[in-house]
Amino acid sequence: MSRQLPADCFSEIFEYFENDKVTLRSCLLVNRFWCELSVKILWRNIWSFIHRSDIQLKIFNTLISCLPNESKQLLSKNGIFISTSSTWKSSLFNYASFCKVLSIHEIDQMIKRVLENHQFAITSPQSLDYNKYLLSQEILKMFMNEISSLKSLEYYSERSKNENIMFVHLSETKNCLKDLTKLKCSSDIYSEFFFQLSQICHNIQSLTIEFKDIISNGLIDLISLQNNLKNVTLKSEDKDGTEIIVSSLTKFSSSLTKLKIKGYYIPLSFIAMFTNLQELVLSLELSGFYDFNQLQYVNFPQLKVLKFLDEYPEVEVMIKFLEINGKNLN
Repeated sequence: MSRQLPADCFSEIFEYFENDKVTLRSCLLVNRFWCELSVKILWRNIWSFIHRSDIQLKIFNTLISCLPNESKQLLSKNGIFISTSSTWKSSLFNYASFCKVLSIHEIDQMIKRVLENHQFAITSPQSLDYNKYLLSQEILKMFMNEISSLKSLEYYSERSKNENIMFVHLSETKNCLKDLTKLKCSSDIYSEFFFQLSQICHNIQSLTIEFKDIISNGLIDLISLQNNLKNVTLKSEDKDGTEIIVSSLTKFSSSLTKLKIKGYYIPLSFIAMFTNLQELVLSLELSGFYDFNQLQYVNFPQLKVLKFLDEYPEVEVMIKFLEINGKNLN
């Protein structure tokens, strides 16, 4: 008689299918145990499904079903009704607790599309923006309550029209964000967001910044309070303000091992200070290499990966750079 595999063995096996969404979804219907294992993995980063309109509504309905009763009552009092939908019923799992990636702008866009398509009843006299804000706040509050250890947070302003979404001030936020290791954001998010984050998160290891017209002072403070930043991605199409962020990275001259630069107007000479750099990726137009010549004699003894995704530096400069740094490249 065959023996049942231990639960932890099943869990480990399912981890191998983390990037195989088709297989994971097929496991949902086998039994409750397989379903739960699959759901936990699928909901780690549920935002990877969000751009499919049919899936988007299902995700929204699931999140609404997970809301605590007080949030549902608050929505009802404000004229946001989903009483004819199954979303008011209790959900099978605590889906929100499985999330390890939280995308503020994706939540905002999801709610906007659902509201604009009139996919549930609203009798509220308030504006679309207010209703969107109210739903965003309640969903984010739920995430802060239910996620025990968020790993990745994303917040891009141009994709979120709800300015000053407030959730970092919640008492539950500290536990949720204390182990945050990855942050993707635009530079113009309101300072209070970055300030509150800087009081909680000191071990961010991966940081992606999209430069906008405004560089929030809170972002600079947040960077300065990190302990072990290892991976940085900088994206810019505006020449103003990049220098102040670049200078704030000086603290991580020894810890930074991966650097990616995309766009324009980011000086490259500062790369020389990252002596333990292992991976350098540059996605620039030809004009973006105007000061790459200052790197041609710099030794990066740990450099293993060098990628130019668009244009390349001048051949002579590149040859000098590779003579010093080419021996360890993969």
